[in-house]
Amino acid sequence: VQVVESGGGFVQAGGSLRLSCVASGDVASIDRFGWYRRPPGGQRELVAMISTSGTTNYIDSVKGRFTISRDNAKNTVYLEMHSVKFDDTAVYYCKYVPPGQTSWGQGTEVAVST
Repeated sequence: VQVVESGGGFVQAGGSLRLSCVASGDVASIDRFGWYRRPPGGQRELVAMISTSGTTNYIDSVKGRFTISRDNAKNTVYLEMHSVKFDDTAVYYCKYVPPGQTSWGQGTEVAVST
């Protein structure tokens, strides 16, 4: 499954963004899909994931602010980001969970200004 992420950009702290991830394959066949991020100079981490049943999980730092969702008919996974913080600045990627050894998409950059 190859993906194209979009929706990133510059946003002021407290603002909102909606990231989209369009997959070339059948997203419905993938049990768990996730959004990851790599902050400047940091390691890539899993931020949120969603299963085919709709079960979601988030890291503590984004709980209550981010919402992951999926539209299997459109082969698309979304990440709605609200009340963004400077620490949310990162390149965001989507991929199945666990990510395996295959290549990543180009990601979409989110830059939060204070």
